[in-house]
Amino acid sequence: MSLYRVWRPKSFSELVGQDTVVRTLTSALAAGKLAHAYLFSGPRGSGKTSAAKILARCIDCVAGPTPTPDNTCENCRAIVDGTALDVLEIDAASNRGIDEIRALRDAVKFAPSAMRMKVYIIDEAHMLTKEGANAFLRTLEEPPPHAVFILATTEPERLPVTILSRCQRYAFRRIAIPVMIARMREIAHSENIRIDDAALAAIAYRADGGLRDALTMLEQAAAFGGKEGTIDTGTIDLAFGSAGREQAAALVDAVLARDASAALRAIEAASDAGADLAVLTRTLVAEFRNVLVARVDPELLARDLAPEDAARAMRIAPDLSQARIVRALRVL
Repeated sequence: MSLYRVWRPKSFSELVGQDTVVRTLTSALAAGKLAHAYLFSGPRGSGKTSAAKILARCIDCVAGPTPTPDNTCENCRAIVDGTALDVLEIDAASNRGIDEIRALRDAVKFAPSAMRMKVYIIDEAHMLTKEGANAFLRTLEEPPPHAVFILATTEPERLPVTILSRCQRYAFRRIAIPVMIARMREIAHSENIRIDDAALAAIAYRADGGLRDALTMLEQAAAFGGKEGTIDTGTIDLAFGSAGREQAAALVDAVLARDASAALRAIEAASDAGADLAVLTRTLVAEFRNVLVARVDPELLARDLAPEDAARAMRIAPDLSQARIVRALRVL
């Protein structure tokens, strides 16, 4: 089984990088305040579906509603195994039309067969057609007391305002690099995967805030590296191609030194290494953005970057004027 499935969080305490969401949901559950509809929005791999399944167990746990489901009772085990008749996970990308939503609307009228509440987890909710969304709106307007809807989406702006206004909204953020590195280090240790922190950082940057993507790459790197020593950044580059971070850093240094020759050599080296130059440009934008943030508020960097990268940006910041940084960002 894939690492991201083995290590899918079983409780809110295991859901990393989403402290605000966790705090709000657990407080509401502890107070016994359940909404009839929730909207979880955020980038891919940030924990939306995992949080939805945890919330379903919180609602239908034999000891619930509770912010800490035991995950051992009959109801929790059925939800974890995907065999619970009263907890339905629907992929809106393939069930997006008016006929499918009408079927859901007819089924939701019936009381739960075994659990406290019926919970509908609607993934990729933004994929509903206009007609399907309008049909679903009728259910949200007058929901039966035994039903809870949890919508998960990466693009909430594509949902009608009439649906958004009837949901409690929770925004999931990109998971910070240090948090991802710490979590991957813990998992790698448990799975006996030998990998150094620089390689973990390289994976975290490639994952772009998605822990699921990071764990998929960690698993692939472990298979690629085999049992031959510790996985390092060289292994990561061989497995996934060059991310361009080193070349981008070299380009920033060349700009700092006003050395056009060094800049051209860095671009040539990146091209020879097979780097996608569009990706390199985006990475370069991110480098200049980090330097700009370092000039304005260095503490923000420590939350989003690996320590060595934050230290590098803060070291460069005094030598680049804000005007030069902004001009570089505009040009790129």
